[in-house]
Amino acid sequence: MAVTTSGTSTGAGTASAKAAAHAHSGELHARKLLRLNWFGGSASWLWLVIVMVPLYWIVVTSFKDQTAYFTQNPFALPSAPTIENYRLVIESDFPRYFLNSVIVTVGTIVPAVAIAFMAAYAIVRGAGSRFLAGVNGLFLMGLAIPLQATIIPVYLLIIRMHLYDSLLAIILPSIAFAIPLSVLVLANFIRDVPKELFESMRVDGATEWGMLRRLALPLTRPALVTVSIYNGLSVWNGFLLPLILTQSPDMRTLPLALWTFQGQYSINVPAVLASVVLTTLPIVLLYAIGRRQLLSGLTAGFSR
Repeated sequence: MAVTTSGTSTGAGTASAKAAAHAHSGELHARKLLRLNWFGGSASWLWLVIVMVPLYWIVVTSFKDQTAYFTQNPFALPSAPTIENYRLVIESDFPRYFLNSVIVTVGTIVPAVAIAFMAAYAIVRGAGSRFLAGVNGLFLMGLAIPLQATIIPVYLLIIRMHLYDSLLAIILPSIAFAIPLSVLVLANFIRDVPKELFESMRVDGATEWGMLRRLALPLTRPALVTVSIYNGLSVWNGFLLPLILTQSPDMRTLPLALWTFQGQYSINVPAVLASVVLTTLPIVLLYAIGRRQLLSGLTAGFSR
């Protein structure tokens, strides 16, 4: 009995020693993570300050008149806030440019996402087809071709199609450049849909169009929102295509109008910054609404 008791106490002592060592190691690991978190948090706050300072200056200055801009502290709040700068921008055909940007963005995103969704579905469902594999390769090659390298052929095509100086001249190339990335992201999401679900719907007599609409569409809705927001931001900020493919002031989009406004009112800095605020405000609101969908969708799409 004594031997048994001694063995038991020895085993218990060993177990408690292991538990203590494990607890000590966990405490050291927690302290290390705490130090890393402090470093990461400090770096995040520093980056936030770096980003917010120019944004603060832009917004504050847009509510100052020219006299206050040249006499007051650049970072001080305006002593007499004014909205004359915004009135000047709005009276300079800002609503027309805003409407043009909305037409170009919506006219690009809707067909681009629809085409990319159907192409991604066909590529995933027809994985054994050499033709579809070649089509997928062409889409991937499209990711490697920058817009600047194709601007001359695009310009010549638009001229031959008699679409120069129209919003359609901006929309068609924008659709072409939005499709490759959209296909890549959507195809990765559709691959995650279990094949058993497609097979069960096939047994029930569903067609490919039915499975596309009733199964793939609802399950890939986060990815559709992701590519829509991402491409929408790119098209809204687009400058090169409107600059090359349009000429008349009535066809200007907001980035091009902002560039023209800056050249016209270069001395009136508060008015120029007011136009910057009005131009970027829709982008900020769109990103704030769909930020989680955008980040989670891109992460899931490229993590496989």
